[in-house]
Amino acid sequence: MIHIVMVEPEIPANTGNISRTAAVTGAKLHLIKPLGFDISEKAVKRAGLDYWDMLDIEIHESLEDYISKYGLNNTYLATTKAKNRYSDVKYDFSEDIFLMFGKETKGLPEDLIKNNMEKAIRIPMGKGLRSLNLSNSVAIIVYEVLRQMDFRGFRRGFKLFLILQIPHIL
Repeated sequence: MIHIVMVEPEIPANTGNISRTAAVTGAKLHLIKPLGFDISEKAVKRAGLDYWDMLDIEIHESLEDYISKYGLNNTYLATTKAKNRYSDVKYDFSEDIFLMFGKETKGLPEDLIKNNMEKAIRIPMGKGLRSLNLSNSVAIIVYEVLRQMDFRGFRRGFKLFLILQIPHIL
């Protein structure tokens, strides 16, 4: 299972979009307080409303509470400060995969990154550009993990059948 871990998210629309990504990919969403909004706000639900009832979500009171429950095994920290590109990592599918993202304005705590640099991953970007939108970053990395899993459990595509009607000529 993939777990999307959001540490202190601040923007409700981002969290709504991330909840939609979690629902359609079957990932569990973890929200770590403090949150910059109330999850019952319209802004959060508007972005993910039609999938909100299908979401597997868990709220944690603090990062420390989350770590005491789940630890950091098989956790990948998304940060612009990492040396490892997200696409170069070979994710370990023998256990659950946890993808951790920080708040929009500051990212993940510096000490957390420093103490776990071998599990820190980044999305390459042009020089001088700060970062991608958080919900886009989550989608990019989640779908890379799914790609490496060969999209196990997902539909391969669809078949298109064309039916031609040929009028009878009298």
